[in-house]
Amino acid sequence: TGLAAISKVPALGWAQIVAYGGFCELSAGSDDWKTGTPGDYGFKVLTSSDPAEKTKKLSAELANGRLAMMAIIGMFFQDGLTGSAWGD
Repeated sequence: TGLAAISKVPALGWAQIVAYGGFCELSAGSDDWKTGTPGDYGFKVLTSSDPAEKTKKLSAELANGRLAMMAIIGMFFQDGLTGSAWGD
């Protein structure tokens, strides 16, 4: 099953993954946290200069992210229950 692959990764591999993730989090954007605008690179395609439109788009993005999280959790549950995440 797909979840069985997690146990196949050696401990050093997990340490490498966590170390790289920590490096990415700590090295990119530490100045953004000081200014209070993390992730704002001035690219206004996905956001907007209009506050109402920006709130609407960000709310839609949050809703889509939550839906995606529920979908992947459902796939994990299905994989653990049946051994097949895609209905094969």
